[in-house]
Amino acid sequence: MIWKDKYRLGVVEIDKQHMELFRRVNDFVVTLRSKGSWQEKVDKVNDTLQFMQDYVVIHFKAEEAYQLKIGYTGYEHHKKLPDDMVKYVTDFAEAYENEGYKEELVQRFAGKLLAWLINHVVAEDLKIVQHTIQKEDQ
Repeated sequence: MIWKDKYRLGVVEIDKQHMELFRRVNDFVVTLRSKGSWQEKVDKVNDTLQFMQDYVVIHFKAEEAYQLKIGYTGYEHHKKLPDDMVKYVTDFAEAYENEGYKEELVQRFAGKLLAWLINHVVAEDLKIVQHTIQKEDQ
């Protein structure tokens, strides 16, 4: 599993969502790397894609609500990142369907999804924790 406890923000709802995202992406990558025909993997790809289309919107709304609640100064910058990711997932879903469920397209998507998830949590969301700690110290 690619989730690490150091990724915890200390916000129960958001941490649970992050863990679920990591679990789903990990399962997706494991499926893609497993033996078996592409056809056997298509159902998992479709499930993951549907999950991502729905869940990233739910997750980002929860994060945005939390950021506004704590007066996070990086809110405007952070808000652009989810918008970009939602657009990427939507664009991928369209290309995936239009191009006939190609494996190489899915492999690129998986790599970007994994990189985005780690960057999103480690590089961006941990800034929220730092902001909260700084506010408490003042």
